Amino acid sequence: MPDTQSPILKSKILNSWNLFAIVVIPMCIAVATAMTRVDLSNPSGVSAMIQFSVRLAVPLLYIAFAASSLVIVFPGASSRWLLRNRKIVGLCFASAMGWQLLFVVWLVTVHSDYYIEEVYVLRDAIEGVVGYLCLIAMTLTSFNFGRKHLQPNQWKLLHKFGIYFLWAYAFSVYWWALFYYQNPLSIDYVYYWSGFLAWGLRAAAWSKKRRQFAEKNAPETSPSPAFMLMGSAIVGVGLVAASFGSVWRETAEELLTGYAITQFPELYLPYWPFEPFLPLFVIALGAFLITKSRA
Repeated sequence: MPDTQSPILKSKILNSWNLFAIVVIPMCIAVATAMTRVDLSNPSGVSAMIQFSVRLAVPLLYIAFAASSLVIVFPGASSRWLLRNRKIVGLCFASAMGWQLLFVVWLVTVHSDYYIEEVYVLRDAIEGVVGYLCLIAMTLTSFNFGRKHLQPNQWKLLHKFGIYFLWAYAFSVYWWALFYYQNPLSIDYVYYWSGFLAWGLRAAAWSKKRRQFAEKNAPETSPSPAFMLMGSAIVGVGLVAASFGSVWRETAEELLTGYAITQFPELYLPYWPFEPFLPLFVIALGAFLITKSRA
């Protein structure tokens, strides 16, 4: 296929490390400016900077998460450009999270009493530590000096697990903001549905590849109307559940927690009992059925 990419997207300034500078320099200026507007001697000021740096980082995470899927679902010059610069977008995200790590360490060390009394939850701390370890490992292995220590399948596993874990962390934060805490902000809705859309693109890409594989390797098969109807209904149920989490959250928590067998995951397993992701499991089942063929 000939390269029809526009000259703008081919320009050096919008690719590779020039793109990194375009994103990261204004981001650092924004953080530095925000620091002058809060009282960092007060723990609430440091907490505000943690939140501010996360809001800078999350869109970059979602873009990196969806980049490979966009090429499949919406092939074209823009999606190919994004995929080519996915590493740079990921490093921009890592830079923003570096600011967040600075403020987290600031809060833990300088305002340790506030952190222990008001913030600390063991499972949340485990989620954060695992997320940072994934991010550090992914960043180091984005360069040849780190990547050479991994086999290709190990590198792929690390980056796939890491990007899903980091996406899940951000997505779940805004799910809880909408469906558990009172008075969510408008930006919480934007970030929640953006995270949902990023995952939805992955699901759509998987479905398209599955359908193309069936058409190529078993052309005599055809989509099953019964499975398509059932799958579409299940996807609809998942979409409704994703939109109204506050309606079923307490019921799901009662059904999935409080047992002897769940004591360990309740304390230590990140995201347990996976309330933010239950609608996504339902949608994934529906997508599987929609793409199921009959002989």
